[in-house]
Amino acid sequence: MIGTEALPARIGFYLVPQFSLIAFSSALETLRIANRLSGETLYEWVLISSDAQPVQSSSGISVDVAHGTDHVDRGYHAILVCGGTNIHQLEDEAGVNWLRSHDKPATVLGAVCTGSYLLAKAELLNGYRCTIHWENLASAREQFPQLVISPELFEIDRNRYTCAGGTAPIDMLMCEVRNRHGSELAKRISEQFIVDRIRDQNDRQRVPLTQRIGASQPKLAEAVSLMEANIEEPMTLDELSYHVGLSRRQLERLFQRYLSCVPTRYYLELRLERARQLLLQTSMPIVDIALACGFISAPHFSKCYRDTYTIPPRDERRRAAGLLDREASERQAHGGQLSDQRSNIPMGTSKSV
Repeated sequence: MIGTEALPARIGFYLVPQFSLIAFSSALETLRIANRLSGETLYEWVLISSDAQPVQSSSGISVDVAHGTDHVDRGYHAILVCGGTNIHQLEDEAGVNWLRSHDKPATVLGAVCTGSYLLAKAELLNGYRCTIHWENLASAREQFPQLVISPELFEIDRNRYTCAGGTAPIDMLMCEVRNRHGSELAKRISEQFIVDRIRDQNDRQRVPLTQRIGASQPKLAEAVSLMEANIEEPMTLDELSYHVGLSRRQLERLFQRYLSCVPTRYYLELRLERARQLLLQTSMPIVDIALACGFISAPHFSKCYRDTYTIPPRDERRRAAGLLDREASERQAHGGQLSDQRSNIPMGTSKSV
């Protein structure tokens, strides 16, 4: 639990650039409503950034903070790192060192949305079970293979609190309120937020396939689960059919009826989705991404990727880094001519003579 018997529990929210506003608000508002409904100051909070400057969220809204990491404070019962988009690109040595300085038995270190990335970089999740937003699961597991990263909604492991984005912080902190101040207060907070129940840490982040297609198709759900578990070494359709106890034709009919595609197409899209996450969230070479997602070669991967997303993986990565927009601006500034630095021949002209 956060804090001791003494009130209030003091929580620091460490905001990183492009943090998720909904995840941060979900956490903060749960504490605020707990104070209002109890009639006591159960929790107080302080907002912190690396340089004491306002931090811009992923929605473009900037939030003022109380101080930076160089401020000498009187201590926190908990620190929650509020992450968001592109946190894998964040270089924050000051934040990493500041988090490490608060690694104490009596202090909870936690994260919302993608904040687990920063805790992992600080080596503060080693030996703990943790989670992160589902879009970042694959890349986090690749970058931090020593960690146990679950797909659950949130994880509370001793003095480490981590959760997915969106409204997941509400559930994690209502669990904290329930454990420390009783279930009645947690239920009243739930009513204020107009949520029908407090989800627990055994709830998955993504809606299970069985909830989307109904529980009457366990064979289809089993086949999809096998696909998701075998991305690097894809199973053949015959192998899938054998393991779920159906013929190829029966399995194809199930996929066509409930998912509107053939099994091979669904499997390919799963692998490409995983590849896109690794492409945009890690610095892994494209050939390594191709192999990690079950493609026999980088050219084969590039063709499949371009056919699905209309852009080659290399250009996808460059576009995410802003390089394609920059090149387009330079091309426009030069009247449509942009020199090829490798050959000094203007792009769009032939190299043949």
